[in-house]
Amino acid sequence: MTRLQFKQWCLRKKWWLSAISVLLIAYYFCLPKNLFNNPTSFVLEDSNGDLLSATIAKDGQWRFPYQEAVPEKFRKCIIAYEDKRFRYHWGVDPLAMARAIKQNISGHKVVSGGSTLTMQVIRIARNKPRTLWQKCIEAILATRLEFGASKNKILALYAANAPFGGNVVGLEAAAWRYYGRNANQLSWGEMAALAVLPNSPALVHPGRNRQTLMTKRNQLLHKLYTNKTIDQSTYELAQLEPLPDQPLQLPQFTPHLLDKFRSDYKKQLTESPTRIKSTLDAALQKNVTDIVTRYHQSYKANGINNAAALVLDVETGNALAYVGNVYNTADPELESHVDIIQARRSPGSTLKPILYAAMLHDGMILPNTLIPDVPTQIAGYSPQNFDLGYDGAVPASRALARSLNIPAVRMLQTYRYERFHVLLKQMGITTLNKPADHYGLSMILGGGETTLWEMGGMYASMARMLLHLDQYKGKYDADDIHSPNYIHNAEQPSLHGLSNSAPLDAASIWWTFEAMTEVMRPGEELLWQQFSSSQRIAWKTGTSFGFRDGWAIGVTPQYVVGVWVGNADGEGRPGLIGVSTAAPILFDIFRLLPANTWFTPPYEQMKKVEVCRKSGLRASEICEEKDSIWVPAAGIRSGVCPYHQLIHLDRNGQFRVTEACESPQYMQHKPWFVLPPSQEYYYRSKNYYEPLPPYKPDCLASLGLDKAPMELIYPRPNTRIFVPVEIDGNPGQTIFTATHRNTAAKIFWSLDNDFIGTTTDFHQMALRPQAGKHTITLVDENGERISCEFTILDKEREK
Repeated sequence: MTRLQFKQWCLRKKWWLSAISVLLIAYYFCLPKNLFNNPTSFVLEDSNGDLLSATIAKDGQWRFPYQEAVPEKFRKCIIAYEDKRFRYHWGVDPLAMARAIKQNISGHKVVSGGSTLTMQVIRIARNKPRTLWQKCIEAILATRLEFGASKNKILALYAANAPFGGNVVGLEAAAWRYYGRNANQLSWGEMAALAVLPNSPALVHPGRNRQTLMTKRNQLLHKLYTNKTIDQSTYELAQLEPLPDQPLQLPQFTPHLLDKFRSDYKKQLTESPTRIKSTLDAALQKNVTDIVTRYHQSYKANGINNAAALVLDVETGNALAYVGNVYNTADPELESHVDIIQARRSPGSTLKPILYAAMLHDGMILPNTLIPDVPTQIAGYSPQNFDLGYDGAVPASRALARSLNIPAVRMLQTYRYERFHVLLKQMGITTLNKPADHYGLSMILGGGETTLWEMGGMYASMARMLLHLDQYKGKYDADDIHSPNYIHNAEQPSLHGLSNSAPLDAASIWWTFEAMTEVMRPGEELLWQQFSSSQRIAWKTGTSFGFRDGWAIGVTPQYVVGVWVGNADGEGRPGLIGVSTAAPILFDIFRLLPANTWFTPPYEQMKKVEVCRKSGLRASEICEEKDSIWVPAAGIRSGVCPYHQLIHLDRNGQFRVTEACESPQYMQHKPWFVLPPSQEYYYRSKNYYEPLPPYKPDCLASLGLDKAPMELIYPRPNTRIFVPVEIDGNPGQTIFTATHRNTAAKIFWSLDNDFIGTTTDFHQMALRPQAGKHTITLVDENGERISCEFTILDKEREK
């Protein structure tokens, strides 16, 4: 070979090598990264993988997301029916091709295609006309798929995308649509019926092609019997099984959580599967749904159309049951599509425990510190207790247990609503997105809005902090404060980021939960403490202004249960009160949950102090009745009881005296529990209270009292009063109320310097002042005088 001939031979070889390289590269890239890009159904499963809810895909097909696991019965059925040499060929079965060509030639029509399962996967993915040329392309692509994927994955792709009649695509969707069960739970007869469908998906139609489907199914069962996949008894029983009939509705146990999943999915920046395994427990979900539905049947007679319930696991924050609303699509007026768990609603009094814990944490109160409960007006805001009554003064724990509004407002005034606004955000409440001044003191009575989801998460975080107390270091992890979660094995980041401190301490939380256990339970739960089987539950109810929302939140060391009752459109209804509507549902749900031991007192974060039994504050030297209790560590900074005073009595102990009228050697010195006059007025009507003895008459001339013995309870200084018109058209009366330390004292009343009357014992006057500014003056028998300015609003101007 000459040198020229050698060069020409090399050039020809180079051309062939280049061509082969191009072909190999083209062959390598001939398949897309994702064979199937069709939209899939959103599928929600419980923590065990059981189907809870699903929606149809965007293209109108029931197509579940791809899943690697394929039921063993389907593997054996589909291989026996479609491609018995599937495990051995490389995408193309020459024997099957030869058989198909022979049958088609002898039959003068297309009798068999000879396609392998791998070629069918390619055909389904490409969705091209079934021609000879396309068959050749499918054969090439099938071999490429065989090189790039395992046999198991090819079967999984087929099972997830094969047509099963109508708008049903994939084995999983077919199992639920035709048999109402998971594919893993199908019998041999049921699985054989589904296995023959992709070959002729039009066979499933009520009243049509039933015999053809039966024949094909039985032929497959016979193959399974002859190749010893099933035994004779199984074969005979499988032939007796009925064929699928009308398509069934898929389970819809959690339609609202499914909607939340879809909403969260749209917010994600990256593509992710439209199937999730949730944290829910299917059995608990069904039972909670039944309870909510049962109560709803009775509540809707009063025009209360909606209810929701949430169960959270304290340790993880995972949702175990999620009933967003009573689901009833037949009546659109019920607005059952609204997910109340995620809806912003007024929380009523359910934030009061947070304030109580916060003030304990800061040492501003002790567990039973007396809080004033008297008529109150703060910058024009006049809170009222639910029963419209007053206690004068009430221990903070009892005020929380009874959900008294006035003590709560006074506590928030002391704590400052700006700080409380920040605290709620630290605890996971994101819905209070306006400045603190927008809510003001009404925040503690439901003046803002939050969601059942965040409320449940906040209480679960509190319980979790108490559970995770480090017994050696006396600290807890701030990462325990996080929002609830509904996705299985999802990580929940701390709401505090890099912060190492939590806004509440375990001791304050423990005392808060202790106070919440004292809330009087409704109905048959009233005597719960008499039964050893009863669960100890820290719980709180809430009712929003206008009877629009009824709430109940309950906490145990293992669970948090939240319930809401009302109308999605915000309509208020008489009797829509948390304790009578939401609380019964709450306790019925807790009966479903296993009982457990109560929280362990976190003594490592407590200090033992002596407190005054009557005031609940740190005992002073002159407090007569004292108790030693464990309080949050910051409680040692709380103030000493100011209500006990050392008074001086005459030698007989009947009158108070001073050194000006009684020789010190004859005096009796005695500590006395003394409340301010306005608190005393209401306190003594509900509690044992011994008023101060009067001064000895000889001492009155020389008295220099440091506190006025008389106080005007209503109106307060600069009060603006609107007087409604009575039914008869006359202006209504305004009740003026005062109190005097001496129960037998007389008070002389004057309005704008005009004498209007005298009162004894019970100091009230009913008056009808004209519109405008007025001054009322009170004088007692000893000449003590108090005055107060107020304004009667003009009715026309008020309108």
